[in-house]
Amino acid sequence: MNTDYETITLQLESGIATLTLNRPDVRNAINLAMVREITGVLDDLAPRDDVGALIVTGAGGKAFAGGADIKELRDRTHRESLQAIYSTLFRKLEGFPHPTIAAVVGYAVGGGCELCLACDLRVAGEGARFGQPEVNLGIMPAAGATQRLPRLIGLGRAKELIFTGEIIDAARALEIGLVNQVVPDGEVMAAAKRLAAKILEKGRLAVRLAKAALNASGGGTPEVGLWLESVSQGILYDTEEKRQRMTDFLEKKKKK
Repeated sequence: MNTDYETITLQLESGIATLTLNRPDVRNAINLAMVREITGVLDDLAPRDDVGALIVTGAGGKAFAGGADIKELRDRTHRESLQAIYSTLFRKLEGFPHPTIAAVVGYAVGGGCELCLACDLRVAGEGARFGQPEVNLGIMPAAGATQRLPRLIGLGRAKELIFTGEIIDAARALEIGLVNQVVPDGEVMAAAKRLAAKILEKGRLAVRLAKAALNASGGGTPEVGLWLESVSQGILYDTEEKRQRMTDFLEKKKKK
């Protein structure tokens, strides 16, 4: 696995991979080089058995990610837009087979907020700020916010955030369901790692298939999601891990 990166850092410890956006001088703005490096990391980590969860965070303490790099966006035309560079990356992140957690300190706005939305879970510091302010620049969110944000917080609230470009604080984000936890800024990574460790205690294949079924609930017909749910459960029913975990549960119950 490549460890020589220009825009990110990557660590792996006890089954938890931590990917850090590392452009703090520009609030970790997501440029094309970062897109390429994150894409490579996701491709490298996806098939590995020693990875059970991925935490995504930002360096510097001021921003998770301040969005896409405006210097690159300013001169783009519809041709580049239709290539869906950021959207493609965030779809890959959303479909990453292992659970993903965004650990947010500081600003997560524009593409940075969309990066959070593509993760499965979000842990925010008390000083975190979220928003989709693209309309202030004469554009709109186009890397997943119009689809993922309504699923998280409801269509009405999503429209309000996107139409007004409002930036909200962590408390409001928790209130409307945009984030799962809010902790002091200095405890964000510890909280994210505790959450990842809790997930790693569970059946790896069970969590992986549950994620696939849950992701399917966000699009397509209910029949497709229910079919995937049933097929996944059928696979799990035949695993040795399921048999052992249920045996352990029954043994503990007998001893009570």
